[in-house]
Amino acid sequence: MISCGQGEGPRVEHMEFHCITLFPEMFASPFAGGIMARAVRAGLVRIETHNLREHGLGRYRQVDDEPYGGGSGMVMRPEPIAAAIDAVMAQRPGLWRVLLTPQGELFRQSMAADLARREPGLLLIAGRYEGVDERVRGLVDQEISIGDYVLSGGELPAMVVVEAVTRLLPGVLGNQASLEEESFGAGLLEYPQYTRPEVFRGQQVPSILLSGDHEKIRRWRREQALERTRRRRPDLLVKTPRG
Repeated sequence: MISCGQGEGPRVEHMEFHCITLFPEMFASPFAGGIMARAVRAGLVRIETHNLREHGLGRYRQVDDEPYGGGSGMVMRPEPIAAAIDAVMAQRPGLWRVLLTPQGELFRQSMAADLARREPGLLLIAGRYEGVDERVRGLVDQEISIGDYVLSGGELPAMVVVEAVTRLLPGVLGNQASLEEESFGAGLLEYPQYTRPEVFRGQQVPSILLSGDHEKIRRWRREQALERTRRRRPDLLVKTPRG
């Protein structure tokens, strides 16, 4: 085990993430620096991995088997996963159980916000091989996919969920206003950002950003965010208020 430290309502101030995986070593480096490391040191989050192999069957700790009906690849057996879930839940009752799977609901910022309210935290199950036995789905509260592409397992998606949720916890970001303004925070892509120099390779910073008129700047940013979203991600505008 590596230790790195419902519904509507206020976000919790401390959250635990428990990850069931065949490769716990994968989780060490991504959380060793930056915002995640600071959140762990500050006691705002706790991240633990649980090695699924410890619950494997027989002498060789088997966790997978050939699929019924034939086909290529191997399928993860339900017994080791069930045993791992039971072991974690016995120690930390109340965790929200999440299976990372291509068949799950697409992960979005609104979902991250909902998960940030799940106290005491999340139990993330990372699949491998050709997937998990269908009966595992009855052991979880939610299934999540981070996108329509193929990965070798659920470890990287689990890490994505952990960081996206952690960023929403009070005290994690030094500037809470930046959280509200960044992409997807209001259901839109973020407006264009500029910093020094005022002119770079012939490209000038928009004059309105140098005007000092905060209301005009606010309106300009809103218009730019809407236009950028309209061009790049029109699907996001369906649920976005036009204020």
